[in-house]
Amino acid sequence: MASPRLRAVLDNIPAYRPTDGVYDAVPARPLSANESPDDPLPELRAAIAAAATGINRYPDPGCAGLTRALARRHHVTEDRVLVGAGSVALLQALFQAVGEPGAEVIYPWRSFELYPVLADLAGVRSVPVARPGLASLAERITPDTRLVLVCNPNNPTGAFAGGDELRAFLDRVPPTCLVVLDEAYFEYVRAPGARSGLELLGTRPNLVVTRTFSKAYGLAGLRVGYLVGDPAIVEQLGKVKLAYSVSSVAQHAAITALDLADRLLRRVDATVAERTRLRDALTAGGFTVPDSQANFLWLPLAGRSAEFGRWCTDAGIAVRTFDGEGVRVSVGGGGDNDAFLAAALRWRADGGAV
Repeated sequence: MASPRLRAVLDNIPAYRPTDGVYDAVPARPLSANESPDDPLPELRAAIAAAATGINRYPDPGCAGLTRALARRHHVTEDRVLVGAGSVALLQALFQAVGEPGAEVIYPWRSFELYPVLADLAGVRSVPVARPGLASLAERITPDTRLVLVCNPNNPTGAFAGGDELRAFLDRVPPTCLVVLDEAYFEYVRAPGARSGLELLGTRPNLVVTRTFSKAYGLAGLRVGYLVGDPAIVEQLGKVKLAYSVSSVAQHAAITALDLADRLLRRVDATVAERTRLRDALTAGGFTVPDSQANFLWLPLAGRSAEFGRWCTDAGIAVRTFDGEGVRVSVGGGGDNDAFLAAALRWRADGGAV
């Protein structure tokens, strides 16, 4: 029997599946999605409750209040800011904006798992670059390259490209090629001399920086992200972004989160301290754990990644497994981190190779 005809490329795109156990009736310890482990502050809960009284009306499609607040925070004009339903929605808009026959998008690999999916959906050719370092990425740019993506800090490895390396890379990118710095985890960076791409926007009209409220600001359940870039680029992207996609509740919560930024970022300091504690303990236990500048750690377990992931699942802990490559574990609250550490050390003692 004939069936409706859908795009053939969909057959090659894997469906996104959350880690087993996270949404069970008795959920696993949630160390797979890089969320904030802290409950919302009372002021945030109050703002959400107040905004909920108006959910019979459509939200402001331009997110004017939040755009103003973000422009003030980053000391830019409002026409440089675009808000979306999570930074992934804005990344999708960027892919759609450059997507045309013959166009290609390049990015380091391993990196954020949705980059190749977004490329396929936009009809552009993916060019993952396995060699480390931004210099290797610059060498792969061709006249067909429309977009270069750099997740910094990188998801899932936690690696961070510092200011000198970043500037040297940007100097090699032609002005006709758009560079997107995905800075979803920048608030967790403690590397000496670290600089955000936001500091480099003034002289680089082909640079766009994306950020999210899902990590440091603790609003993962509300889906709010934003980008900052050249006004001409932002205007064009606004044509691609789905209107009314950021709820009124999410907009009000994000504005309140910016007002509470000092307190929320002190929570980030606690997560960074836990990151150090967890890495030190895993290293002492015989694991190889690269330095991370994000709110997660990367265990490059190669062929034993799936085995370790199953071990954690059996222990009631949700981690993110990249079969054949490694396991990413979020830095959670102290109790969840202790449970993961105990399980990891038991696996090691039981003969787990690292």
